[in-house]
Amino acid sequence: MTFEIQHTDPNSNARAGKITTDHGVIETPIFMPVGTVASVKAVHFHELKEDIKAQIILGNTYHLYLRPGIDTLERAGGLHKFNGWDKPILTDSGGYQVFSLSGNRKLKEEGATFRSHIDGSKHLFTPENVVDIQRIIGADIIMAFDECTPGTADFAYAKKSMELTHRWLERGLNRFDQTEPKYGYSQTYFPIVQGCVYPELRRQSAEFIASQHREGYAIGGLAVGEPTEIMYEMIEVVNEILPKDKPRYLMGVGTPQNILEAIERGVDMFDCVMPTRNGRNGMLFTSQGIMNMKNEKWKNDFSPLDEFGTSYVDKAYSKAYLRHLFISKEYLALQIASIHNLAFYLWLVGEARSHIQAGDFSSWKRGMVEQLGRRL
Repeated sequence: MTFEIQHTDPNSNARAGKITTDHGVIETPIFMPVGTVASVKAVHFHELKEDIKAQIILGNTYHLYLRPGIDTLERAGGLHKFNGWDKPILTDSGGYQVFSLSGNRKLKEEGATFRSHIDGSKHLFTPENVVDIQRIIGADIIMAFDECTPGTADFAYAKKSMELTHRWLERGLNRFDQTEPKYGYSQTYFPIVQGCVYPELRRQSAEFIASQHREGYAIGGLAVGEPTEIMYEMIEVVNEILPKDKPRYLMGVGTPQNILEAIERGVDMFDCVMPTRNGRNGMLFTSQGIMNMKNEKWKNDFSPLDEFGTSYVDKAYSKAYLRHLFISKEYLALQIASIHNLAFYLWLVGEARSHIQAGDFSSWKRGMVEQLGRRL
């Protein structure tokens, strides 16, 4: 994998770049739709490519390990062959999912023991076997196994957790460097910066992560309960240290405003379930603000979903029609809303890229952040 910075914003740390993988090029800044269990919920891959313009999607090691299972994925020839997606894929190592199973997991030096949310069966993830699993899944970019510290953790716990993540990283890197891809194309391993909300720990972690000299780096453990301003502060602290010539991936973030603020601070890659999860519950993100499609006010509004939208659903369907589908509990509502929200997120990062190239990102971003937060 290679990364090239093509433009920088003169008034901020925002940059536009190009990641090249064996499955294609990714223009940054980029948003990755979340395809947790080998599919992006309620969306066909044709729509992801043609309407949403997705360049890369995300899968999850924890979920894919449990279903369909790594034996099935290996027999299929990897996730690309299994689900038919021929563009780049990134896999989250499962650290966040194991973290979220607080009542059904136990952390120790060896790794994390957990019980499946499906059938209660017991499993062990280690830094080494998570590399092996992701090799079998076949993602282009694979993530280190880490502990995702709660945003409310005290300093002592956060420090202990960070040090465990660093020890796990060394073991994972050794395993990655001693093994080869299985399907004839290259794979890249991203370490993850932790440290909770403590600048001292974030600096320490970023310095350790940067010293590993990998092709890209991730920032984890944010948007997990801490105030938004603290999240932005931690991004600034970390990005002062991480190499400027490598891509930076902010994991699991977030709202359209969060994404623009993080781009301004030098982040290149994003993922979040928000556009699809919120869409399935009737919330649409638009260029003019946020709409709750179940509200009575849309009942007789026959205007397009978003007159500035880039997906076919934005002009093909009216607000009144989509509200009717949600009130009637029609599955089509989930599909239309998911396509719209993902297309909007991809449009937003594409616009950010264009304004970085034009040199006016900062002024454009200020106006957009105000618009995006409106409740329509």
